[in-house]
Amino acid sequence: MMERALLIMTDARQNAEEDLIYMDSFDLENPELDETIKDRALTSGGYPYTEKIKTKDYKKHLRALQIELVKLQRHLAENGERVLALFEGRDSAGKGGTIKRFLENLNPRNARTVALPVPSDRERTQWYFQRYVTHLPAGGEIVLFDRSWYNRAVVEPVMGFCTPSQTENFLHEAPPFERMITEEGIHLFKFWLEIGREMQLKRFHDRRHDPLKIWKLSPVDLKALEKWDEYTKARNKMFVATDTPDTPWTLIRANDKKRARIAAIQSVLWPIDYADKDFSAIGEIDHKIVMSPEGFLAQTG
Repeated sequence: MMERALLIMTDARQNAEEDLIYMDSFDLENPELDETIKDRALTSGGYPYTEKIKTKDYKKHLRALQIELVKLQRHLAENGERVLALFEGRDSAGKGGTIKRFLENLNPRNARTVALPVPSDRERTQWYFQRYVTHLPAGGEIVLFDRSWYNRAVVEPVMGFCTPSQTENFLHEAPPFERMITEEGIHLFKFWLEIGREMQLKRFHDRRHDPLKIWKLSPVDLKALEKWDEYTKARNKMFVATDTPDTPWTLIRANDKKRARIAAIQSVLWPIDYADKDFSAIGEIDHKIVMSPEGFLAQTG
């Protein structure tokens, strides 16, 4: 355990020569993205592929997976089972797009996204987990959190929205809280989508200059550009405290959004038994991009 903690608590910087980006070479307002950033985006952070998945292959596999999701939803409704998935990760990692592909062919009466706004003054006086509990799934439901209670572990401390003691309390309380969820019989999945720094810069730039995506670029996102290392340290500390045998994290390298979407859906479908399950349609999980936090940091730390 101590060796694992030391491994994850290391700065876990990516290979310095590969990932070093000088912020003065990145101009968010310039419509033309720096060529070095553009060229290195896909393989940044040690991403194992030099080309994105072919669109034809992606669409074929995604359709097969979405058919399996429909089967899963029917099983949940018939048996009263519940699925809860948390999607966390760096800004622009593709959380929303992945959730969209989960839900786009499911019955919206029993499948929904939860993306909570900033807590109200009243909510700030409550037990931290309280406002999330009301959104947990009932029988037959699939609930996907686009960011979750893990705001308290990463975004809030990095951006100064909570105190160090509040973060420490959260990290202490999260494992038993999640254990209660799983002991209640809810299928709980925790996903961290990880991208390289150059890919994050590219996606921020794309958002800034696409009139259909600019709404995704928030003031917090802009501040986060200069806090890459702080986010890394907070992420690693979170993994140490909350990656448990009962409720483990699944880390997905997400520089290629399409591969990440497939991997996330596969990771939900594989562990749950349901009628007419087609293992060949689900396919083998790509462990070049899907791994435990410990495995990821062993590669990149």
